[in-house]
Amino acid sequence: MKIAVIGAGYVGLVTGACFADFGHEVRCIDTDPRKIESLRSGGVPIYEPGLAELIASNVAADRLKFDMDLGWGVRDADAVFIAVGTPSRRGDGHADLTYVYQVAKDIAAELQGYTVVVTKSTVPVGTGDEVERLIRETRPDADFTVASNPEFLREGAAIGDFKRPDRIVIGTTDPRAREVMSEVYRPLFLNQAPILFTDRRTSELTKYAANAFLATKITFINEIADLCEEAGANVQDVARGMGLDNRIGSKFLHAGPGFGGSCFPKDVSALIKTGQDYGAPGRIIEAVANVNDQRKRAMGRKIIQAAGGDIRGKTVALLGLTFKPNTDDMRDAPSIAITRALKDAGANIRAFDPVGMEQARKVIEDGVVFCKDPYETVAGADVVTVVTEWDVFRALDLTKVRGLMKSPILVDLRNVYNPTDVIKAGFTYTGVGRGQVKTNAA
Repeated sequence: MKIAVIGAGYVGLVTGACFADFGHEVRCIDTDPRKIESLRSGGVPIYEPGLAELIASNVAADRLKFDMDLGWGVRDADAVFIAVGTPSRRGDGHADLTYVYQVAKDIAAELQGYTVVVTKSTVPVGTGDEVERLIRETRPDADFTVASNPEFLREGAAIGDFKRPDRIVIGTTDPRAREVMSEVYRPLFLNQAPILFTDRRTSELTKYAANAFLATKITFINEIADLCEEAGANVQDVARGMGLDNRIGSKFLHAGPGFGGSCFPKDVSALIKTGQDYGAPGRIIEAVANVNDQRKRAMGRKIIQAAGGDIRGKTVALLGLTFKPNTDDMRDAPSIAITRALKDAGANIRAFDPVGMEQARKVIEDGVVFCKDPYETVAGADVVTVVTEWDVFRALDLTKVRGLMKSPILVDLRNVYNPTDVIKAGFTYTGVGRGQVKTNAA
């Protein structure tokens, strides 16, 4: 099939590359000339494991092409996927649909023959209705259907999620659109990937509901972690005990510094605003957003407390800056709020991230010293903090780390280390929700 993907961002690139790998002819369109030129030259503007290789192989096979000409992509396409950004709107937290609506108008002008226009971007319930209205208003003669097909991609595992999905949700009640979308995803039938056809509004809301529920699980276990610290319990064992219940499951029950990234914060915010607009406020998800915001800065205070309560003039080494491993995404990363809290308290900060340094420099406050590896980062530090659980931080030479530091204090915000091993190496250890394990055995 011939597929156009409008938007060469995270979702658009993964979607386009995977569809091309299925054997479809894909044209990926973006308005950024530098991005298009880079993609044509083999560059990839985001870090996602395996994506550069997937793009290169399908470009070489002539199944994936990049251009700025939207008409070239749309005119003979069977399906056009809208994959532009929907960031939180300044001032009220609603999803900003400016790009979606502009693209809808642009697509309308180029439609030829029957086309399924698919909203792949994460959009509030009812957005498809407005997209359809705009296209109809611009081109009353056009033969098209607007469908919803939300993405459920985890950064760092997006290609696997696309090719081996838990489910594919498609919102359309039009038989013709259903036939086209079934053909688009036909290669996944071999994997018996479940396809759920719903009406369009149900599909749109499903995406927000799913992300809000996962955000709730994260926030819940983080609050349980706080209780564990006060009560002398171990949150990891609590999470295991909960996760073994099939009704709950073990995923997203990992205590830490709070959720961030491109999806959860903005989707939670958008769902809150949507509920308010419809007169059906989501009190639980409102609490989730508030608790998560407070938690990130509280992690800064946790580091200060581990250092004795006064960190002015002391040096803190931060290991990991991105909101999760295997991505360079710094959007709403806990490290941003942590850094701000530490700077406000007068700390000096050294930091390292395996792939997120370039993006971190754009959002982290001035005065942070960026280092080339973990050991350079900890040199002369009074406290070392694991902020993001990259594999490279899981097996550091603790003896070497201790020898480089001014004082051996380790704050493990991701619980990647066995406290006994860290204490045996001569450190004072502070984890998250692991009771009062803070003794230095040296």
